[in-house]
Formats: sequence, C-alpha cells, structure tokens
Amino acid sequence: MHRKLVLFDIDGTLVRVGSVNRRVLGDALIEVYGTEGSTGNHDFSGKMDSAIIYEVLEHAGLDRREIAGRFDRARETYIALFRERTTPADITLLGGVRELLDELSGIPGVHLGLLTGNFEESGRHKLKLPGIDHYFPFGAFADDAILRTELPAIAVDRAARLTGTSFSPSETVIIGDTSHDIGCARVLNARSIAVATGNFSMQELAAHNPGALFENFAATGEVITEILNTQSSLPS
Repeated sequence: MHRKLVLFDIDGTLVRVGSVNRRVLGDALIEVYGTEGSTGNHDFSGKMDSAIIYEVLEHAGLDRREIAGRFDRARETYIALFRERTTPADITLLGGVRELLDELSGIPGVHLGLLTGNFEESGRHKLKLPGIDHYFPFGAFADDAILRTELPAIAVDRAARLTGTSFSPSETVIIGDTSHDIGCARVLNARSIAVATGNFSMQELAAHNPGALFENFAATGEVITEILNTQSSLPS
C-alpha cells in the first residue's frame, strides 16, 4: 500500500477563474478602503490573498497599519461578494483534473489536501462550483499564515491529525503551477510537481527545478507515477 500526502494548489492548477475574482476584490477594497489600489493589473500568481490585499493597497499609498486596521472587514467583504457573484460559468475545471482526482482518491493510503494562497471560504467555493471540493477534507490556506512558506507544515500537521498518520518529506507531494509551489515543497524537502496550466510557462517552471513537470494533467497515468515516486525535491 502506498502512503502519500498530496497537496494541491487551486488557481491555475485545478481550476481557472475568470475575471470575476479580480473584479470582486477591487469592489471589496473600494467598499472598505475607498480604493482598489493596483488590483486591476496586479500579478496574483501564486500569492497569498492576504499578501495581495496589502500589496495592491500599498501601491495606492496606504501604510500597513492602516491596511491592517480594516483587514478583517476587507477579507469578510471579499469572501461574501465572491460567494454571491461567482457562478459555475466563471470557473473552468482544467483538463484531466477530475480524472486525476478520481484515480488518486481510489488508491489506498493516498490522502489529498489543499495548499493554497486562497482564503478557505472563497477557495472552496471555486472547487464546489465544478464539484471537486469533496476530494479535499483538509488544507492550509491564506487564513492560516502570513507567508506561503509557512503553509506546508500546517497542512502536514492537519493531515496527521485527520488521518492519524505522520507523513515524512518523501511521502509528501506538493502540486502547483508557479515557482511558489515549488518553493513550498523545498521547505519540507518534499517532492514538487509543476504543471504549466497557469501563468508560468514550461520553461519558466523548469528553471526552478521541480521534481517533475507537466504541460497539463491529460496523461493521468504518468502524473500518478510521478506522484507515487519517492524521490524528494532537493534544493537547487
């Protein structure tokens, strides 16, 4: 029996979200702070929702203390607006994802979770709409830490408490579409699998030396073989 903890990113890895996400964040920040800052053209790829809020508002000249004072309200407003406005038409389930999750969930000893920069409620809404949230009973989210590199340890701890199993680095796999996901795997010396279905090209991802690299998840069997591989991702 295999024993694997497989942690997935959301945006660009499992699903692609339309422009509603950026519009909703901008509207939430205008409601709370009176400005959307640089939301309209800011690069969100691989970043924590919490960090994005600080970055776009600092670009508008707000200081961190002012942002922090209304942050909880901004977070709650964004989540509420996102859940209210986002429909199934705004979410694209990426190719091969459902087949991959179906196969993995049927392998004894393989446990699936999330490791994402999304706030949990908005992130899970992105997965509920295409019907894949049920594959992920736990995860680590932007609600849990300030830095993305703090999330891997949180996810591993939650997995241990839920399953009763302590997962070693060689038993842990982190899957995502950005260099930030590869970096998270290195924090644990876990195996990283990168997929070029987001904003990073194959060449850009390859430069960060992931344990394995795919253009997409179409080849289910090949992806599963790499997931079950025991080799960890060594620092470059």
